[in-house]
Amino acid sequence: RPQWGTKLETVRRTGVDIVVALDTSLSMDTQDVVPGRLEKAKHEIRALIDMLQGDRVGLVVFAGTSLVNCPLTIDQNAVKLFLDVVDTQVIPRPGTNIGDAIRKGIQAFDTHDRRHKVMILVTDGESLEGDPQAAAEEAKQAGVVIYSIGVGTAAGEPIPLRDERGNVTGYKKDEAGSVVVSRLDEGSLQQVSSTTGGQYYRATPAEEEVEKIVQAVAGMDKKEFESKVYLTYVDRFQIPLGIALFFIFVESLISDAKPARTRRWFTSLL
Repeated sequence: RPQWGTKLETVRRTGVDIVVALDTSLSMDTQDVVPGRLEKAKHEIRALIDMLQGDRVGLVVFAGTSLVNCPLTIDQNAVKLFLDVVDTQVIPRPGTNIGDAIRKGIQAFDTHDRRHKVMILVTDGESLEGDPQAAAEEAKQAGVVIYSIGVGTAAGEPIPLRDERGNVTGYKKDEAGSVVVSRLDEGSLQQVSSTTGGQYYRATPAEEEVEKIVQAVAGMDKKEFESKVYLTYVDRFQIPLGIALFFIFVESLISDAKPARTRRWFTSLL
């Protein structure tokens, strides 16, 4: 690739800001879906990121409290790296506070922009504290549309407790000593999403819900994230390539002419 000379190139990206809020509470260790609620949720998020084009993505994780695990970025591979290491121990405070997660997600957006903002809430819907509906109203005022993906089943299963090696040592119990059964709460998630103009979906093996969310995001108005001018070198391979092709052509003419000259020289000898 011979190169010389330079030129300026302007690169523009347009898309939507998307904050994914992932539930990492202990109830997400429940295995009423394969291979488990948390792993299923992470797989759905990876599929979502792979389908997005040009959008900025951020990641919020939450349990009893919440934190921005990865700020909004156009580097979607970086988001997946952060996602890979998430487990139910990333938030030390136990519990599930969906309202706090929504508010943390709102803070992750550009507060001056009232459009182009989507939050994707991936959880089993069991909010043990806080007020998700009040937080949803705040999201609506901030221009954030919330899509929810419910992970789990209505029947539910006990919440396993594991040791450092990941082996199940028992099941979570309440103060009365009864085993706690965690169930998918679809009603609260439907209400949160409808308040902001979004939609609720249950996680399925085919993950059709991810495609529906991506289609909805694709239909939204886009904004320009960056417009940068890059100084690049100009490829000049055409010149040596042309010279090479010329000599290949000349060589073929010489090769065709050699047998005829050889025959004339041999005839003259006779």
